[in-house]
Amino acid sequence: MTGNSVLLDSSVIVRHFRDSSALSEKLSAFDELFIPQAALGELYYGAYKSSRAGDNIALIERFLIAADVLGTDEETSRLYGQIAARLARNGTPIPQNDIWIAASALQCGLPVATADAHFQKVEGLNVLLW
Repeated sequence: MTGNSVLLDSSVIVRHFRDSSALSEKLSAFDELFIPQAALGELYYGAYKSSRAGDNIALIERFLIAADVLGTDEETSRLYGQIAARLARNGTPIPQNDIWIAASALQCGLPVATADAHFQKVEGLNVLLW
């Protein structure tokens, strides 16, 4: 990973799929693009439940040529537990998949590009609201 990398939430990728001109400039400003496993699962879920599953799966697979998928490990799981517990204590829960995404971003020291403001509830997370 370079210092000019970003982790992409599915909300940003879906927006890019719907209107590539809206985010192309922002995406091209980074040397490396990363997709956490949880976000990739969200993308495939959306594709498989859509009426154009084949087309949407092809979009995902083309996008994966330009982005690397980040898996999870014991450290990601530890961070997930810490984040989820802190959010619960604070009474500010966010969706479970987004906690996994935040854990991946924190683990790798990456900013997360998202359209979801609730990521800002995660302490120490660098959030790029697109």
